[in-house]
Amino acid sequence: MFKSFSFQVPGEIVFGPGCIKKLSRVLKAKKISKVMLVSDRGLEAVGVVQKLSDLLTESGISFVSFLDIEPNPSAETVDAGYQIYKEQGFEAIVCLGGGSPMDTAKGIAVLATNGGRIQDYEGGNKVKVPTLPLFAIPTTAGTGSEVTPFAVITDKSRNYKFSIISFECVPLMAFLDPELISTLPPAVAASTGLDALTHAIEAYLSIKASPFSDAMAEKAMELIGKNIRLFVANRSDNEAAAGMLLGSAFAGIAFSWGSLGNVHAMAHPLGGYFGIAHGVANAVLLPTILDFNALADKGKYRTVFNLINSGKVTDCFTPDMLVAEVKQLLHDLNIPKNLKELGVTEDLIPQMAADALKSGLNRINPRQTTIKDFEQLYLKAMV
Repeated sequence: MFKSFSFQVPGEIVFGPGCIKKLSRVLKAKKISKVMLVSDRGLEAVGVVQKLSDLLTESGISFVSFLDIEPNPSAETVDAGYQIYKEQGFEAIVCLGGGSPMDTAKGIAVLATNGGRIQDYEGGNKVKVPTLPLFAIPTTAGTGSEVTPFAVITDKSRNYKFSIISFECVPLMAFLDPELISTLPPAVAASTGLDALTHAIEAYLSIKASPFSDAMAEKAMELIGKNIRLFVANRSDNEAAAGMLLGSAFAGIAFSWGSLGNVHAMAHPLGGYFGIAHGVANAVLLPTILDFNALADKGKYRTVFNLINSGKVTDCFTPDMLVAEVKQLLHDLNIPKNLKELGVTEDLIPQMAADALKSGLNRINPRQTTIKDFEQLYLKAMV
């Protein structure tokens, strides 16, 4: 018997090659004439920021760019963007990029209408006033941040990545344009794609999963499993790019309602203490957590295995086969084998385990997890 659940998909999603050309028309229809363009220097360097800037200029949309955004964006970066907002008085924010620009833009949008410090909104449902309108254009496939109610910000004073959770943070519109992810370096394509796959898997295995989140997660795993190797091999493969971008968005919707688990609980401290890219941290941890959670499997591991294998059904499936399949995928995509290769040291494991527990995601993880379990899992992922 199904348990009770609810869902909503509050943002509008526009998909298709070249669909960002519709942005200016949408802004004009909504009588928005001055926007903040939030992106990063990497996208500026490869010409993607200029492409969007030209579209806005040609349409007579006034804008100011904010591009000084680091990986794992900090509260200070959000505040710097907020100060620009207060000086300029924008009517909306257009965000172009991966998870870091998206999270920064969400933070600025929250402060623009709610005020205070971004740390004031840590946790769930602290955003009381609708944010400044957000228009999101992902350039990775990816975080799924263009469709999620989450923003993750680093508090440097605590070496802690905290989450803001509010459906007020969901962008008003998301433009999924496969042409925009064709410039990704292969390593970034791999790590962000594995981030999306982890979202789908954790949402699917979560104790909060529902038929709705399962449907989104299953489609996400199918699309990503079919396309991730092809996309990393050739980012100009338009069909693979489209599959990855859609898979990432579906995974984002899935974990918005199914939530996440131990992988993300442990990945965030790795970003906070060691500056490890979020997708890489997730990828390296995923086999360890799948192995740990296998004891709680009720049959979903087999479905995950078949989906990411493009339908290789087996009558003699065991959970360790999924762990082995994920390890093979990481090997194929040239992901580091363990945390030691990423420069992680054992002396900070107690602090990271405490932060992982503080996230609360262990309560949603399919297998109950204590702080001692987290310490042992970090140690296991070291080798």
